[in-house]
Amino acid sequence: MTSKKTRYLLGAVAGAGVMAAAVAGAGMRLPAAQAEPQLIRASTAPIFAPPPGAPMSYADIFERVSPAVVSINVTSRASADALRRAIPGLPFLLPQPDDEANPDDPTAPPRGGQTERGQPRLPSQQSSGSGFFISADGYIVTNNHVVENAERITVVMKDETELEAEIVGRDEGTDLAVLKVKGGRGPFPFVNFEEAATPRVGDWVIAVGNPFGLGGTATAGIISAYGRDIGETFVDYIQIDAPINRGNSGGPTFDIYGRVIGVNTAIFSPSGGSVGIGFAIPADVANTVTKQLIRGGRIERGYIGASIQNFTREMAEATGMGDQRGAIVADLVAGGPAQRAGLRVGDIVVGINGQSVKSSSDLTRRVAQGRPGDALRLDVVRDGRRQVVEIRSGTRPSERELASNDNTPGSRVPGAPGAPAPQAAPILGLALTPLDEASRRQLNLPADVRGALVASVDQSSDAAEKGLRRGDVIVRAGDRAVSGAADVAAVVEAARKSGRTSVLVGVYRSGRTSFLPLKLSR
Repeated sequence: MTSKKTRYLLGAVAGAGVMAAAVAGAGMRLPAAQAEPQLIRASTAPIFAPPPGAPMSYADIFERVSPAVVSINVTSRASADALRRAIPGLPFLLPQPDDEANPDDPTAPPRGGQTERGQPRLPSQQSSGSGFFISADGYIVTNNHVVENAERITVVMKDETELEAEIVGRDEGTDLAVLKVKGGRGPFPFVNFEEAATPRVGDWVIAVGNPFGLGGTATAGIISAYGRDIGETFVDYIQIDAPINRGNSGGPTFDIYGRVIGVNTAIFSPSGGSVGIGFAIPADVANTVTKQLIRGGRIERGYIGASIQNFTREMAEATGMGDQRGAIVADLVAGGPAQRAGLRVGDIVVGINGQSVKSSSDLTRRVAQGRPGDALRLDVVRDGRRQVVEIRSGTRPSERELASNDNTPGSRVPGAPGAPAPQAAPILGLALTPLDEASRRQLNLPADVRGALVASVDQSSDAAEKGLRRGDVIVRAGDRAVSGAADVAAVVEAARKSGRTSVLVGVYRSGRTSFLPLKLSR
């Protein structure tokens, strides 16, 4: 294992080499070039001038804003899953003995690493991140993943003052959290979110935080892009190339005027360290969410109770809809707002409240922007015709509740022995058989699933390339529900006659329906 000392020495040596080169260059004449920094004579030491447009130094900015940036140290309990990942093959939880407990004291906590309910007490773990004050009375912004499950939070200021803090509110949807320093101390140095002025791609930025526990670290770079989608539902991220690493999460990104333009949240890295691709939550999103958290401790978002996916150009071609974009309904929550309003699986949502829908994320965000109880008018395409579905918005559950509300059955592995043999010629590269009660029991399928069962897949087909496999159920084809292989064959034949080259199918697997276009075999 590489020691900290070794890593620090390598950095020190590299830094010394740079300094030696600079000193050696003091007596040299560097050739002038537009892309090269020019050596300018000063009274006692050489100074390198930056290229045009770059700040001469970030020192004044850092000196002004860094007192508002804090390191956040968190004590929490390790999860059982994390322990098993750390110790592969561990079938049980290691107890955490309480060495100071008196076995004869009836008021002492249970020994043997158990809780009062007799469950194993998970060991504590330490983690750290970054944050920053946004008010003189001690409100701090950070990432939700920094303080999630925290049992104790300690904030360390630039002057090494340590303060206890508590969680005011968290929002899993945007990965933001607000803390408050305990004890009413203050006033504290603070910084402001900048919403009026938006830096351009290529403008300079500076990130300040606590990478690898090295508090008060400043790094600089530029804005690389806007609108990055990294899999989060409610945030289009700013991409920056200012180096950020583990521990920078929750820290601020500043423009060259010292205004907060983003909250550092994630990095793209194959190694775990910075490769110059970092992502920050935009200031307008962070400002809106943190104000709501301070007011009420939680964020309420609209919700219709539908699983959706992107309606892509390829899907549009498969359904004869040109280049139409939108979101296709893959599943509905039983008894949810959408199902009560009459939305159906397979409906293609192309607009909401008079505005066009470009993607599933676009629809989700527009629904979430509304308040519970709002009336939503969805423009949908059903059976080739446009119509309007009016839905009364519900309240979106937490991301954790949504993730746990998975009705995935414990189905057998597709292709298990005993699956029925093909009974018809392949369609779209799929050998389809009736979904009888024996197959339903074997695959543990819910009673309300109807369709044609995939008995085998031609490995040279588009279906195989797109991941279909034995045991999948084709529940929709084109604009119709499927009750057997004949329905799929009819849709394929209609597509051929109309000159289309693919067919949109709905595939049920592991409790979920997904739509994908399959190319017609020649």
